Amino acid sequence: MFRCTGCGRGGIGKIYCNERVHDGVVKDFYPIGISKAKVPEGVPKSILAELREAERCASVGAWRAGSAMLRSVLEKVFKGNGYTKGVLKDKINESNKDGIITDSRAKKAHDDVRALGNDILHDEWKEVTNEDFVTAYHYCQRVIEDFYDERDIVSRILEEKGRVKTGSK
Repeated sequence: MFRCTGCGRGGIGKIYCNERVHDGVVKDFYPIGISKAKVPEGVPKSILAELREAERCASVGAWRAGSAMLRSVLEKVFKGNGYTKGVLKDKINESNKDGIITDSRAKKAHDDVRALGNDILHDEWKEVTNEDFVTAYHYCQRVIEDFYDERDIVSRILEEKGRVKTGSK
């Protein structure tokens, strides 16, 4: 039994060492820690709750579940900003066409978040690694920032494009 040096909570660890305890190497530590993503003020509570649940999945090594949750986060971000028609692929493309997310961000959202989530939800079982999750998590966080970091500007664009009604945020 040990205490996490990051959060201070208790946990169980496997440490390889010789006779000198202070020279050990941590092999495993549970629960797995994951830092919470910093997101802009004003992110709707439902989106933030979905993101935090993905983080909780990752904190116990449930990379598949966490990655599926990240796909769901993207879906909710787009729907919450007026992208309601079509599948997630269409929503990503439309937000890119509207100038909310860049071409490179759209490609990463497709390749690293949407495709991974779709594979989990629709295809045969395959392992999802920590690296897969971390990459999807990073780009999911970036898309959230694209929509909520400069919210006044984004709201005006969404209004101009007819995605949301005037005065909506």
